[in-house]
Amino acid sequence: MKFILGQKLHMTQIFGPNGAVVPATRVFVGPCVVTQVKTQKKDGYAAIQVGSGAKKKISKSLRNHFQGLPHVSEKKGFRFLKEVRVPSVEGVERGMEIALSTFSIGDRVQVTGTSKGKGFAGVVKRHGFHGHPTTHGHKDQERMPGSIGAGGVQHVFKGKRMGGRMGFDRVTVKNLSIVDVNPDSHTLLICGSIPGAPKSLVIIQADGDLVFKKTASAVQETADTQEVSQAQEPIATQEQAIVQEPSKQELPLA
Repeated sequence: MKFILGQKLHMTQIFGPNGAVVPATRVFVGPCVVTQVKTQKKDGYAAIQVGSGAKKKISKSLRNHFQGLPHVSEKKGFRFLKEVRVPSVEGVERGMEIALSTFSIGDRVQVTGTSKGKGFAGVVKRHGFHGHPTTHGHKDQERMPGSIGAGGVQHVFKGKRMGGRMGFDRVTVKNLSIVDVNPDSHTLLICGSIPGAPKSLVIIQADGDLVFKKTASAVQETADTQEVSQAQEPIATQEQAIVQEPSKQELPLA
């Protein structure tokens, strides 16, 4: 199974090959770095913990947890930290970065996010109740719930549709398709709407294999290693020349 973390930006529309308008949601996908790999032998289950986004102030425990990872400094860490269970973690190592090329146009994905919070809402807004007729004898009753059932049980049955907190729930939308992948702007276009407010975290999942890319720190480390090896070669040659130089000198005859 493949997945990636992103931030919902806004909705837009594009035109398909046949000229039809396709509504889509633009998702920003920043660097997604593997912060921890959990195995069946050590933790009891296989999972990959991924960090994304930027956060300036992090706690000391998180600072130690992120130590040595790319895109992390002494006072800067990841804003989002999520764990996704996978069938196998073979070949996955801490510090790897999930590439945007993991997903391609036409992939069927499911998107999980936190819906917008709407606060306390009545039954008309929360459950779609019709309300009372606005005729004589219904003063101030238009949006009230009315009777809630039998009173002999002396309590309200669990699950009764009444007013209460609305929104801010974990919502998963399945069977969506990716209509565009733009590596230059680090964005995905997903057909349809997805849950969440702008800049909120979403988890995009689909069937397939994860694709990792070489991080900048690994590339720099390789370059540094090559520079050190190249710099050591002339030094070794000079030392060898210095050692061999006295053997070439001839002592004067007495």
